[in-house]
Amino acid sequence: MKRSNVMILTLIMMLVLAACGSKPAEEGTGSGSEGQTANEPVTIKVGASPEPHAQILEHIKPALEAEGVNLEIVEFTDYVQPNQRTNQKEIDANFFQHKPYLDSEVEKRGFDLVSVASVHVEPMGVYSKKVKSIDELKDRAVVAIPNDPSNAGRALALLSKNGLIKLKDENNLEATAKDIVENPKNLDIREVEAPMLPRMLDEMDMAVINTNYALEADLNPLEDALVIEDKDNPYANLLVARSDNKDSEAIQKLVKAITSDDVKAFIENEYKGAIIPAF
Repeated sequence: MKRSNVMILTLIMMLVLAACGSKPAEEGTGSGSEGQTANEPVTIKVGASPEPHAQILEHIKPALEAEGVNLEIVEFTDYVQPNQRTNQKEIDANFFQHKPYLDSEVEKRGFDLVSVASVHVEPMGVYSKKVKSIDELKDRAVVAIPNDPSNAGRALALLSKNGLIKLKDENNLEATAKDIVENPKNLDIREVEAPMLPRMLDEMDMAVINTNYALEADLNPLEDALVIEDKDNPYANLLVARSDNKDSEAIQKLVKAITSDDVKAFIENEYKGAIIPAF
């Protein structure tokens, strides 16, 4: 065999071996995660209050898994950390708050957070272990309300609507005790951390409690609340993300799953009217 032919055969064999040893290039998922293949699920972390928010998220896990999204739920029992950790990119989204509270936090703390879906309404209720009707409330009774501005205003509006006080502006969503212009029973209104309200019912004559904390304390809003908000109010609970990830494929799949007919039926069947779908 001529030397030129040997060189050609050697070159061909080297090319074949190089092709066999090479790996196909991995395709990205489009989620921005490095090193993920097209078929690898994307993990998103969502902060939520235990009830009912985390329960609703647990319900949609299978639907998201079928769409290639692994949902990791991070539970919080306060109203401060979820927004902080979402803004700091420690979690991808959160589900626990209504729009007035979100707007207040964005303005006050400069968070880059936006609502991506309205999910449900939790009517706030008035509870007591000492009276069975608000008419039984005595002069100078102690009434506890949440201490964050948006929920304090909401609680005062509920007390005002039921004739216990009168506010200077009934439409002010962030009214404070200073906005009370009439207090015929001289109620002692005290602001308390929202999660503590159910635990303090023994110490107070009455308390205005957010539904998520009422449910955690085994209080049934439809049976145990002396009065409760109307269904039509501006306090729908939101799914919240950052402006830099709100349009990502994983977040949009989460939005679709949490506002599905299946979730609407789950809310209606599970909570029997104590929580109302907002979509």
